[in-house]
Amino acid sequence: MHFGLGIDAGGTYTDAVLIRGSDGAIVDSKKAFTTYPDLQEGIRNVLDSLDPELLKNVNLVSVSTTLSTNSLLEGTGTNVGLIIVGEKPAQTEFPTEYMMCVEGGHDPRGDEACELDICSVEDFIEQTRTKVSAYAVSGYFGVRNPEHELKVKEFIMQKTGMPVVCGYELSQELGAYERAVTAVLNAQLIPITYQFVNSVIADIKERGIEARLLMLKCDGSVYNIEDALERPIETIFSGPAASLLGASYLSKMETCAVIDIGGTSTDVSMLYNGVPEISSSGAVVGGWKTRVRAMKMETSATGGDSHIWIMDEKVHVGPRRVIPLCVASRTYPDILNKLKRNKVISRGLMDENFQPTKFFVRTGYEALDLEDSEKEVLDLMGPDPVSAVELSSVLNRDVPTKVLDSLVQKRLIQGIGFTPTDALHVLGVYTKWDVDAAETGAMNLARYVTRGKYDLCTLVRELVAKNMATDLMSYILPHHPSGMIGDLLSHEYPAKFKVELPVVLLGGPSQAYGSELRSLIEADVVVPEFADVGNAVGALAGKGVKRIEILIMPASIENPDEDFLVFSPVGRERFLRYADAVEFATRTGKELVLEYEVRCGILEQDTKISVSKKTTSPDNWSHPPLETKVTVVGVGNPMMILKD
Repeated sequence: MHFGLGIDAGGTYTDAVLIRGSDGAIVDSKKAFTTYPDLQEGIRNVLDSLDPELLKNVNLVSVSTTLSTNSLLEGTGTNVGLIIVGEKPAQTEFPTEYMMCVEGGHDPRGDEACELDICSVEDFIEQTRTKVSAYAVSGYFGVRNPEHELKVKEFIMQKTGMPVVCGYELSQELGAYERAVTAVLNAQLIPITYQFVNSVIADIKERGIEARLLMLKCDGSVYNIEDALERPIETIFSGPAASLLGASYLSKMETCAVIDIGGTSTDVSMLYNGVPEISSSGAVVGGWKTRVRAMKMETSATGGDSHIWIMDEKVHVGPRRVIPLCVASRTYPDILNKLKRNKVISRGLMDENFQPTKFFVRTGYEALDLEDSEKEVLDLMGPDPVSAVELSSVLNRDVPTKVLDSLVQKRLIQGIGFTPTDALHVLGVYTKWDVDAAETGAMNLARYVTRGKYDLCTLVRELVAKNMATDLMSYILPHHPSGMIGDLLSHEYPAKFKVELPVVLLGGPSQAYGSELRSLIEADVVVPEFADVGNAVGALAGKGVKRIEILIMPASIENPDEDFLVFSPVGRERFLRYADAVEFATRTGKELVLEYEVRCGILEQDTKISVSKKTTSPDNWSHPPLETKVTVVGVGNPMMILKD
């Protein structure tokens, strides 16, 4: 008998489930803390807690993670150097401060528009090689001819040995700006994804498990886990994708809305007749529009571990993730004493870092290229948590909050603070950890908003539930102003939203928010069994779906009956006859689809392939089409391997 192992690594917990291949039943499930900087420790801990006899018969492992999504939401990715080849996009903002534009690029036909200025590339990498961890390259019309992107990539790798990501590798769609952004975000995620993927591979091999290793992508499909090292951007939202698939699997509903309450974020998505709704314009993450094909979703930086902080007598939720006080006190017993004797902070000094419940602890990541001010503060931190007030006392001046922000962004320190999870502990609806630490933290914060601790925690619970309801209704009503949605959720008017399809809640504290959500909207809110490990279930429920789009167009409008260009993921080809171009596109598409499915462990006979052709021509046109798009889609189920 064979079993599938699903693993989901979130910002707080790493979850694992075992599913029996014969009937799809969940036979074991466990949770463990995600560990930093050594992710393998957390993976080892959760797998150690599973039934070892069942693990011996695992022949399929599939994983999902929110680590990459969280990194982009929190702004903790690594620094990247961006090189744009050819015409610079009209938009001027990019997710990196290290950027340059060099001469080069191609025209819409894929012909060289300008000679590549490799000397400027060399100057740029000499200026930035000590400041970045990877490079991104995006060329003008690089999807029509990636020659210049590839030349720059090869040159940088020879000079620096650093990872380099090309825009054409990630998307075959036009949109120079979006491709450049996608390439930068992808490069930012390489170190994080590399560590996670290799941690999974190492642990599985150490256990002697002979299994196919897959990873869930953000569109709900899977790919070979080693491919994630080359295209980690496709793992953004793999956690939310897993939640959608897991919710459907657990609730046995093929049409539903899903709210996944994670540690760092809350994600809303929908499933119609078993198919995730896909964004037609590409995923948006951290405010950046990408060319990544992903599920349509609404994501907010509100989760169980979102930092609750006070400023100007107002309660703020997130966006940064911190370790909850109730959890931290188990690892750092002195936290409770620190909370009890914490000094009063001047209201004028309070910001996200200067809080009566906020502490920092070193993560163990290696410190490189620090500013003097950053090194000074980091050197004051030992193995125990310390507050900004304590640091300021040692320095004899207020520690700059921007220094603390920078150290968090560089993943050198981790915040500890009051969270929605602590609020639930105070209210007694979720009491897995240290209630005393949560209550003491609540009392410390409550005095700054002139509330009692229970009133404060009730407010936090209501704010989180309202954020969930707002995200859900913003997803369902994308063209309605947020103000209108907020008004109807405020209880100030005799009206209420009614949602016609079931709403499935996932996540550890999901049961605690069911009643709150029902008070805000009229809906069938469902919390299924195993909701706390729904993402790990969803990691196994993903299908092997590969979509290849290949474009055919005449090389010259003056001679539309001969000489055709074919633009595909393997490059640009040229054919004299239109029929030969179509035959090549179809054959190439099928080959790429089957190659992908084989890497997922899916046999050719178990892969369903469909081919469609869409043409564009003016009226009364008697020649081959001006544009032909050949689309080849392959679908296979990796869990078929469990039935062997």
